Amino acid sequence: MIDTKLIAQLREKTGAGIVDVKAALEECGGDMVAAEESLRKKGILKAGKKSDRVAGEGIVYSYIHGGGKVGVMLELRCETDFVARTDTFVQLAHDIALHIAAMNPLYLDEAAVPAELVEKEREIYKEEMKGSGKPEEIMTKIIEGKIAKFYTDVCLIKQGFVKDESMTIDEVVKSGIAKMGENIQVKRFVRFHLGQE
Repeated sequence: MIDTKLIAQLREKTGAGIVDVKAALEECGGDMVAAEESLRKKGILKAGKKSDRVAGEGIVYSYIHGGGKVGVMLELRCETDFVARTDTFVQLAHDIALHIAAMNPLYLDEAAVPAELVEKEREIYKEEMKGSGKPEEIMTKIIEGKIAKFYTDVCLIKQGFVKDESMTIDEVVKSGIAKMGENIQVKRFVRFHLGQE
């Protein structure tokens, strides 16, 4: 029998339903950490199923950081104006905007990165690898690994969340989808830094 206090704590922490929380705790033998991880995985799977639904509502959220030196505007979309007005949705927008202020991503996702820039990076990595004596297929794998790392550095959804490095921004959004039950999308953002063009 799982203690109701544990169920309440995990429900508060994850926003998942009572039945799901109880099942996760039973499945994990009362281990809170394992149960939370299980709920996150299941929530991300459920979130994937909602990604086709139209997200036509939402908010434009603004965030000022560093004594007025850094500002972020973020368009975060959801399916209904009801969800857009909830504290949970606004907190998600705040967390993403805070992350943008701190980590300065240059692009939303891989698709937004200009192909010429990716090719330029690939050429730089090829130059670095010249004369290494490594076989061609190994060099290709290393270069592709460096390109993946490049995307992690410059793409918002690929970056590790500033408040919890174990999650990417994409996973933070999917966690929000699981909690709120609607498709949520980061549509666009802009970051201003005083004195920088």
